[in-house]
Amino acid sequence: MSGERFTLDTNVLVYALAGNSDARRQRAEHIIDLARHCDCWLTVQSVSEFYAAVTRKRLASRAQAAAQANDWLDMFSTAAPTTNAVRSALVVAGSERASYWDALLIATAAEVGCTAILTEDMSDKGSLYDVRILNPFIGDEFQPAVLQLFEAL
Repeated sequence: MSGERFTLDTNVLVYALAGNSDARRQRAEHIIDLARHCDCWLTVQSVSEFYAAVTRKRLASRAQAAAQANDWLDMFSTAAPTTNAVRSALVVAGSERASYWDALLIATAAEVGCTAILTEDMSDKGSLYDVRILNPFIGDEFQPAVLQLFEAL
C-alpha cells in the first residue's frame, strides 16, 4: 500500500452499478475492488448521493441500491461531514472554486486525512484542501498518479 489515504467520488460508485458503457462500468468496478485493499475512505455523502442518483434515475431498485450502499458502508471506513467541513465548503462555494457539494465531500475527506479523490467531475490534477483531484477514467490505462494509490497491489 502506498500509505496514501484517498476517497472515491459519487460518480465512481454510480458507474460501478450503472456505467454508461461497459468499459466505464468495468473501470469503476476495478477501482472499487482495488480500493478495498487500500487506505480508501468513503464519505457518507458519496454513499448517500449514490443511493439518491441510482434510484432517481431508476438505474436500480431501492432495495438493490440500499443493499449496495450497505455493502460499501461495511467494506470501507467512512467519514461524515463536520460543522467545520460545512463552513469551509460554504466559503469555497461562495468563491465559486467548486460546487458546495464537491467542496463538502472533499473537505470531509480532508478532515480524515485523505490526500486524493478519484472523480470524473472536477478538474483533473487540480486540488482543493490539499486533496489532489484525479480522474481515473482518462485514457485506456490508469494514469501514474492513480496507479500510485494502488502500488502495493
